[in-house]
Amino acid sequence: MNDTIRKLIDEHGRLSVPASSLKDDQDLYETGLTSFAAVQLMLGLEDAFDIEFPERMLNRRSFATIATIASCISELTNIEPAKKIAS
Repeated sequence: MNDTIRKLIDEHGRLSVPASSLKDDQDLYETGLTSFAAVQLMLGLEDAFDIEFPERMLNRRSFATIATIASCISELTNIEPAKKIAS
C-alpha cells in the first residue's frame, strides 16, 4: 500500500523531493504539498484503491503524512497498512 501511496505522491503531490526519500511520518505539507495538490492526490488515491473518501476525512490531517493516508485507506478498504520491521 505504501509503495502505491508514494507513487501517487510523486505523480500528484508536486513535492520538491521524491516520495521514496520521505519517512512515513514526515509532514507532506512541510515538504511542499499544497491544498490543490492534496486534492489531486486524493483523486488519484480514490482511483487507485477504488474508494471514496468520506467528508469526515476531507481535511489536512488525513493527508498530512504517508502514515495517515495509509490509515485512512486501511479504514476504508480493510487492507492493513505496511508495518515497519524493526532492525
